[in-house]
Amino acid sequence: MLPGAVLFLAERRKALQAKRAREMTRQFLDGIQMLSASLQAGYSAENSLREALRELQKVYEPDAFIVREFRFMDAQIRMSRNMEELFWDFGKRCAIEDIQSFAEVFLTAKRSGGDLLAIIRNTASCIRQKQETMQEIETCLSGKIMEQNIMSLIPILILAYIRLSSPEFLMAMYGNVTGVTVMSICFAVYVAAYFWGKKIVRIEV
Repeated sequence: MLPGAVLFLAERRKALQAKRAREMTRQFLDGIQMLSASLQAGYSAENSLREALRELQKVYEPDAFIVREFRFMDAQIRMSRNMEELFWDFGKRCAIEDIQSFAEVFLTAKRSGGDLLAIIRNTASCIRQKQETMQEIETCLSGKIMEQNIMSLIPILILAYIRLSSPEFLMAMYGNVTGVTVMSICFAVYVAAYFWGKKIVRIEV
């Protein structure tokens, strides 16, 4: 089972990374919405970031992703760094498509004198629509994902039950070279089917 365990851990790592990316995007959406509200109130872009940070600290824990990033950018702005460059660095470090796209547009608009408020609102609207679409897809697929997980566990549970109750039945499959070869092929098919099923139910927007 060692080859399968390695593949399973790699797949599990990707799933956790995707979950973290979704959470980071959600927090970023809250951050730019608060930034937009401060801009609309008449603050400059730099002061809007500071005000957004104050509001985010009321909503999230001090070690939350968006709080740490906005706190870092605020400290860098106080040291006379450009806000657009900080967002650009932010996008590169987090490696999330939505944040990178926002950073690119923000950099261009800030240097060319574009409407920052409209840009931030449009970006927030696009990210929100994308998240709502993903939630709808996840809701529709939740039952199928559960079925896929159950079907993936059934072969292992059956073998474990036979192993505990009647281990002699497994001697024909694991007690000789032919049996081991056949069962190894079956295991490879099982692993391939597991990852194929995961790929089918993974839909990205």
